[in-house]
Amino acid sequence: LSLAALPPVVDVDTAARTVRVAGGVRYAELARRVHEHGLALHNMASLPHISVAGSVATGTHGSGIGNGSLASAVREVELVTADGSVLAIGRGDAGFDGAVTSLGALGVVTALTLDLEPDFGVSQHVFTELPEDGLDFEAVAAAAYSVSLFTDWRRPGFRQAWLKRRTDQPAADFPWGTPATEAVHPVPGMPAGNCTRQFGVPGPWHERLPHFRAEFTPSSGSELQSEYLLPRADAAEALRALDGVRGAVAPLLQICEVRTVAADRQWLSPAYGRDTVALHFTWVEGR
Repeated sequence: LSLAALPPVVDVDTAARTVRVAGGVRYAELARRVHEHGLALHNMASLPHISVAGSVATGTHGSGIGNGSLASAVREVELVTADGSVLAIGRGDAGFDGAVTSLGALGVVTALTLDLEPDFGVSQHVFTELPEDGLDFEAVAAAAYSVSLFTDWRRPGFRQAWLKRRTDQPAADFPWGTPATEAVHPVPGMPAGNCTRQFGVPGPWHERLPHFRAEFTPSSGSELQSEYLLPRADAAEALRALDGVRGAVAPLLQICEVRTVAADRQWLSPAYGRDTVALHFTWVEGR
């Protein structure tokens, strides 16, 4: 079911620091409009091309140990139920925690109201070749506002670490990797032209928090994706387990991304009640 034909409402309330947005609006357009009002979303996913309603309903997330999923910003959900009734459920109402990340089970989400915060800048820094030995996952994950780790599991450790640092916060040291000397794409061998700006160049939050620029299609071709979400406390053990089977995984894999998600209260969220580590796999189709 597509909501693309609905009016693309984006109504920013600067006094309340909220935005009411039609469900079919994509995050790239929402972010641009919010930024024009001097405000910001708390986080974005790696792709800005996705719709607001679909992302919220499925628990889509970015990264950061203090950042909840995109659904954690929802203040109110407006939906049309199976009998045609129009229903609005707000934070604090009975059932709200089951109505946000709902997988589409309750009806068609036509609009949402999201919390906003003051505008902020972000600089993106890419580091390469993080060794497995001696790697403190908790320290690495906490080294910036948003941290993503990438590996193809062809050898131990991580090939890349993408650190997105808020410009209004002090920058922590990152001794585990070597700063990249050229712009890179998460998938080895892919051109970096469609990726967001790197090398620590400051920019608006919505042009740095995603991995890919809104004006480009980021897909690397035919692909399948899956994601496993576990308690963050078990991240190191999970990564060791994956390293133990990398010989079987690597031939089937384009890239694996490791991110963190803060705990939330959405009943169907993979981060319900627990800080979470997300292990995302982009597979080679047909193998």
